[in-house]
Amino acid sequence: RLGILVVRHLKRLERVILGYLEVSDGPEEEARLGILETLQCTIEHAWPRMPCRLPVLLKALLRLLWDVHTDKGPTPEPVRAALLQGATQCLILLDRCSQGQVKVLLEGVYSSCEENRVRECIKKVQEST
Repeated sequence: RLGILVVRHLKRLERVILGYLEVSDGPEEEARLGILETLQCTIEHAWPRMPCRLPVLLKALLRLLWDVHTDKGPTPEPVRAALLQGATQCLILLDRCSQGQVKVLLEGVYSSCEENRVRECIKKVQEST
């Protein structure tokens, strides 16, 4: 809703986003799905300010991918897929606003990762234009 004015609140918003990404909120993962949508909107509106936040956001999104993939809890498969899709979309947006830095950073992760589902997400980011 704030549009570009969200830049005024980025530091606080970043802390909130990171907090929600770290913690599972039950089988339906409503909070995580909502915060991924918030992050996408934030990246779209405040894209000039995102490259300096890239290291923190990239780490959080990769951790989310890994956590969702390795979680053996009661989360239904469609919810897992939605979380992976949302995180992947955020990575793609971050890559666009950082002029390809995410793709470069993910090359090492892709080559060392052996989990197919995580590799698929990384591959989608690397293949995006």
